[in-house]
Amino acid sequence: MHSVGKSWLLLTGFILFYIIYLLFGALVFSSIERPVEDKLRHDMEALKQEFLGQSCVNAASLEKFLVKVLTANKYGVSVLRNSSATSNWDLASSMFFANTLVTTVGYGHTTPLSDTGKAFSIVYALIGVPFTMLVLTACVQRLMYPLVLAPVGLLQRTGMEPRPATVVHFLLLLTLVVLCFFVAPAAVFSAVEVSWSFLDGIYFSFISLCTIGLGDFVPGTQPGQKYRQLYQVSVMVYLFVGLMMMYLLLRTFHKMADLHGLTTFLQLPRCEETDQDEDREPIVETNHEDQTPPHLTEKAASKPLEPGSQPSYNTINKG
Repeated sequence: MHSVGKSWLLLTGFILFYIIYLLFGALVFSSIERPVEDKLRHDMEALKQEFLGQSCVNAASLEKFLVKVLTANKYGVSVLRNSSATSNWDLASSMFFANTLVTTVGYGHTTPLSDTGKAFSIVYALIGVPFTMLVLTACVQRLMYPLVLAPVGLLQRTGMEPRPATVVHFLLLLTLVVLCFFVAPAAVFSAVEVSWSFLDGIYFSFISLCTIGLGDFVPGTQPGQKYRQLYQVSVMVYLFVGLMMMYLLLRTFHKMADLHGLTTFLQLPRCEETDQDEDREPIVETNHEDQTPPHLTEKAASKPLEPGSQPSYNTINKG
């Protein structure tokens, strides 16, 4: 099989395994945490009825009630009737939690209730975080040619000098990322989330895609929200693709800095040479009339390529 086909097949396998890993985590978290959450809801309802049944409420009983209410609220269980209709540990919510865990976004709006859930979170993240970084890196590697190398080459073929071409390309890519992963999602979030403004949507997108995850704005947590599970899955896809594009943007900037000598000036490491143009078709066809002896051809093919022989972003002339 051709190396390009193998690489795409491997990437598809990575993505499928990533989805299966999220589903596995969601099933485990849901099976562990949902019974504990149901018990906590029952206890809070009993506490509420007990508090309402008191003929005389003193400061001590009120303080005890508030402490238990705030503790339960920290785990996503509210004493309010309309806030307890949906579970925080159904399959979609558990998958959303698993996604925020392995992408290190970690909003903190939902946390494991049991010691078993906490222990599983450690093991799950220990495997899931590096694997997520591997999948993101593999995806960005495949996107480097169609979104970075090819556009820069196209700008140069229009007569633009190499350095200005890289700057124009980076600005265009930055504009595309801002519009598609900040402005457009903010408009969607402000429309779906009743209490969010457009600025709140921009703020949430920035906090999420920078993996800061403060947790003051979390989508899909309002009671009675329509298509909540589908909405949470859509946000998961947005987070994964958005993180991938942020990584691509940073990698493009690093390569542009290499070309302009900024990394050398600041004595920073250059971006590694890992972008092989596997998708490129050969510009010059091989001359089949060339009578090179087979043993010489095999010897040449077995020799390692020189570091500068592979075309990449950094091979653009710095003139």
